[in-house]
Amino acid sequence: MWYKPNNESSIATPAVLVYPDRIEENILRMIAIAGDAGRLRPHVKTHKISEVITLHLKHGIERFKCATLSEVEMVAGAGGKDILLAYPLLGPGIDHYFRIMEQFPGVKMAVNTDSFTACEILAEKASLAGKKVDLFVDIDNGMRRTGIEPEDAGLLIEFILDTPGLGFRGLHVYDGHIHDQDLKKRRARCDRDFERVNRLVNVLEQKGVQVGEMACGGTPTFPIHAEYGARTLCPGTPVFWDAGYAVEFPDLQFLNAAVVAGRVISKPGGNLCIDLGHKSVASEMTHPRLQFMEMDIADVLNHSEEHLVVSSEKSGALTVGDLVYALPTHVCPTIALHDQVYVVENQQITGTWKVVARRRIHMND
Repeated sequence: MWYKPNNESSIATPAVLVYPDRIEENILRMIAIAGDAGRLRPHVKTHKISEVITLHLKHGIERFKCATLSEVEMVAGAGGKDILLAYPLLGPGIDHYFRIMEQFPGVKMAVNTDSFTACEILAEKASLAGKKVDLFVDIDNGMRRTGIEPEDAGLLIEFILDTPGLGFRGLHVYDGHIHDQDLKKRRARCDRDFERVNRLVNVLEQKGVQVGEMACGGTPTFPIHAEYGARTLCPGTPVFWDAGYAVEFPDLQFLNAAVVAGRVISKPGGNLCIDLGHKSVASEMTHPRLQFMEMDIADVLNHSEEHLVVSSEKSGALTVGDLVYALPTHVCPTIALHDQVYVVENQQITGTWKVVARRRIHMND
């Protein structure tokens, strides 16, 4: 029962518990796959916690990928040296990004873009502010979410190179559409979809354009991109791991380092009502949303904002007030529902870490 602290009575539920020794082991396993800490640019969306950045830095990982301005601030404040905001920067967020640049002048920063419109807006704002915005061109090689088609990216890159106030840093290629459980099929699909990116790189090099960094993939394709030395690797989930990816990608051997804790608050009809509602557990997918550590769930009878009602053969062994522990199916949005997490070391709760980057940026920030 590595997950169960001896002083569990101090846990105010619902809660998330994290385990620094297991986090560090996962970081070491990431480095082993990458071959070198310098090839990694981990996505911080999974944890949003400054102390986790400190653990990365301890092992030589200095580059990070973010999805929000709060995450950018968190990483810069924690000592990250190179930050990619892998999300379109528009609206009032542009001015806030400039303020972050001013606050952390020694930190290298860049932003994703995939359109002439966004580049024109950034160039105008940069000119007025006396700034230069470094850009990664976001490539869509199958995800169909953000990104420009590889065949169209050359013109956008030329525009960036020719526009004052803008700089071209490289390509961002996220292939989150690839979820084949079988590693051979995943590799074949990853390599096939990347062929268009390779053609783009060849065209750019023939024109004398330095491609710079290629920030590639997420967690499922992490070990595949690792086989290509020119690519930077951007896994996120491995730092905490979760029950969903453990089942979906058995070839990826990481340790669960984040556990959800809840209390039995009622026993309606002999079933268990636990304080693990939608507001404490990621609920964007169908059940099972949790994998309980010490009991099998026969059925989920109700899941609402603050309540989870389940039936289990072990319900008779549990009483009101008892704690239960579970692995979230999807850890990233689960963490974002909590202001802080409990830190467990040597099976003792030793403190808390704030999930500082879960906050949103507002106009008055």
